[in-house]
Amino acid sequence: MQNDNLKSYFTLHFIVLIWGFTAVLGALLSIESSAIVWYRMLMASCFLGMYIIYKKKTFKISINLFLKLVLVGFLIALHWILFFHAIQISNVSITLSIFSLGAFLASLMEPLFYGRKIIGYEVFFGLITMLGLGLIMQVEVNYLQGMIYAFISIVIGVLFTIFNGKLIQNQDATVITFYEFLSGVFFISIYFLTQQKFTSDFFVLSANDWWVLLALSSVCTAYAFTAGVKVMEQLSPYTVMLTTNLEPVYGILLAYFILGDKEKMSMSFYFGALLIFVMVVLNGVYKHRKTRKKRVLI
Repeated sequence: MQNDNLKSYFTLHFIVLIWGFTAVLGALLSIESSAIVWYRMLMASCFLGMYIIYKKKTFKISINLFLKLVLVGFLIALHWILFFHAIQISNVSITLSIFSLGAFLASLMEPLFYGRKIIGYEVFFGLITMLGLGLIMQVEVNYLQGMIYAFISIVIGVLFTIFNGKLIQNQDATVITFYEFLSGVFFISIYFLTQQKFTSDFFVLSANDWWVLLALSSVCTAYAFTAGVKVMEQLSPYTVMLTTNLEPVYGILLAYFILGDKEKMSMSFYFGALLIFVMVVLNGVYKHRKTRKKRVLI
């Protein structure tokens, strides 16, 4: 059992590393952000569909659930479009530093959907996190537009994550994601049709773009998702949450070594990013200790 937990823990770190690498792959693509997301969601849904067939799962869902998944699929598509656009007009480091705010945004948004009170220490940690963000914005003002797109993206990301948290409780996660990705493809396709973007040139990509899209859709999306669900059978939600917070760190480090000069930022930026990351970790540690105290009292 202990070996299984250790294996799952290393697998989780590998998955988080893959998620961090996603931003780097997005920076390596030469096509616009909406096209990246269209190809990614289409190819990933194909991989997930094959996985569902291989595992002999059913594609059958209720109409009510399908309509909810259509909405979430739209949000996922919009989230990823803004994410890759933020990378293209700024860089990976800026985008992922803003994404570090996700945990605190969730702590403020969840009460609206789950009917609980806003927790004081979460607000305090959030305010300190905003100071770190303010420091980044002050020293890297040239990337302000990219920061805005990244911030809107993570707000939408937290929103669809909250929705998925409810939907996934009684449904198969792979099947849910399959329909969400297909819905995202549908909405982007409608937009492309109205803008007449489906030209012959749209489907003519360089060999490099095809290889990057293949890695993005298979390893970084289809595999990372299914493996992420699997490790939760062995690891606690706290461990998963705390480890996932390393995604921006992994992504920024990978971008620095792979993309070079474009990702080299000022020392003030790294100080602000470190401040955000420390607050995220402290938030997780504090939550864990409070949970343990409650269990002892019970």
